[in-house]
Amino acid sequence: MVDPILLEVFKNRLSAVAEEMGTVLQKSAFSSNIKERRDFSCAVFDKNGDLVAQASHIPVHLGSMPMSVKSALESITFKEGDMVALNDPYRGGTHLPDITVIAPVFIDGQLEFFVANRAHHADIGGITAGSMPLSKTIYHEGLIIPPVKIVEGGEVNRWILQLIKSNVRTPEEREGDFLAQISANITGIKRLIQLSERYPVSDIQFYMEALNSYSKRIMEDRINRIPDGEYSFYDFMEDDGAGNRDIKIQVDIKIEGSKATVDFSNSDPQTEGNINCVRAITLSAVYYVFRSLVREDIPTNKGCFEPIQVITKKGSVVDCQHPYPVAGGNVETSQRIVDVVLGALSKAIPDEIPSASQGTMNNLTIGGVNPKTGKPFTYYETIGGGMGASLGVDGESGIQSHMTNTLNTPVEALEFEYPFMVERYSLRDNSGGEGLYRGGDGIIRQIKFLTDVEITVISERRRIPPYGLFGGSPAKVGENILIRDGKEVKMGGKFHTRLKKGDSIVIKTPGGGGYRREG
Repeated sequence: MVDPILLEVFKNRLSAVAEEMGTVLQKSAFSSNIKERRDFSCAVFDKNGDLVAQASHIPVHLGSMPMSVKSALESITFKEGDMVALNDPYRGGTHLPDITVIAPVFIDGQLEFFVANRAHHADIGGITAGSMPLSKTIYHEGLIIPPVKIVEGGEVNRWILQLIKSNVRTPEEREGDFLAQISANITGIKRLIQLSERYPVSDIQFYMEALNSYSKRIMEDRINRIPDGEYSFYDFMEDDGAGNRDIKIQVDIKIEGSKATVDFSNSDPQTEGNINCVRAITLSAVYYVFRSLVREDIPTNKGCFEPIQVITKKGSVVDCQHPYPVAGGNVETSQRIVDVVLGALSKAIPDEIPSASQGTMNNLTIGGVNPKTGKPFTYYETIGGGMGASLGVDGESGIQSHMTNTLNTPVEALEFEYPFMVERYSLRDNSGGEGLYRGGDGIIRQIKFLTDVEITVISERRRIPPYGLFGGSPAKVGENILIRDGKEVKMGGKFHTRLKKGDSIVIKTPGGGGYRREG
């Protein structure tokens, strides 16, 4: 018999474990990408590797992380005191900078749970600083880490750590971030052991399964309130960074009672450039959309996703195969998948679906040598934009949306740590789409470089604007501008170049689409 009070207790206790892991990771990390932008995620899993609870972190990480844990379970025999690291997108990862560290939790000598965290490392090697290149194979993108024991018997595997450090531009920072990830897992292990000292392990596992069943019932009820039918929508990725344009992503959603089938079979084939998604990313995006439809305060776990069947075609842009490049798929194509799933659902439940948000993460990576220290640096950030308007609500301005949940890097932190000067950081007025309810505005971020740098930009919505709904206007597209020797040069959505000391980059992010439907 499920005690509803204990069910609520375990829901909050398990989520609190993941949240505390995140706090430890953020406070002990070396890189601004983790300690300032908080580009990381933490979660708790049962002994089978199924998601039980997560912190309120990054959707694109959390929906795919169970596949990393399962992959590690298939290839590694875990012993007490071990931790496994991996980043291989074709083994449950997302893209190479996102490194997952997984730890078993033993209670009285028996493996009972797992904890894991995933963090975006500002460099993992590859052909350009920041490991977000305009790649044509995954081998361009950096060091591929299969499931390996980064900690064995409670001791950090220095050979593995040294191997990783030898393949990156910023080895000290990488070591610091790895140790922060390890510390976060140690915290998770301690808290689950403490939980087992208060409640029998059998009770914890019973309520883990009860929480899965509870979430499943709530999700089934939510889907059941969507009218039965078939709903389709498509949109395009503007380009793949390798000369291919207008890559279609199409979804066909079928609602039958309490089940949803989400089919991407009519999407375009995998591309030469790096906007391909592994299946884990597609699952993350779909799960995010359906989870966002649920208003009840339920844990995000395996049960949430069981009523949703996702169909992808192998060799497509949403289910690419090794060794196709994926650096941009995780950050950009994931956003477009959300756009098309929301677009399809707008035909079924129009009062509950917003217009398109900015639809890009505006990825900027910068590398060079810091003149103060004489050491290489790498920097990575994503930049917020406008959210789409919805029934009765204007879109938010200057905010990260959908598959990312990171913060910005504050101007003070950026200028303190890197040879940069932030010349402008403001909202981009009137960039949101018009309508009865107006889309949110984007951002203008202008950075001047105080040393020679190489930069890579991977962005979308520079030609095809975020759509409005029900007569609402689309938002303004984004713009990427270089200032070289005082002259402005407008760039495309994806490019890599070198800039000299005194040059600047201006990123103008898209707004959100407008909405014109009355309730």
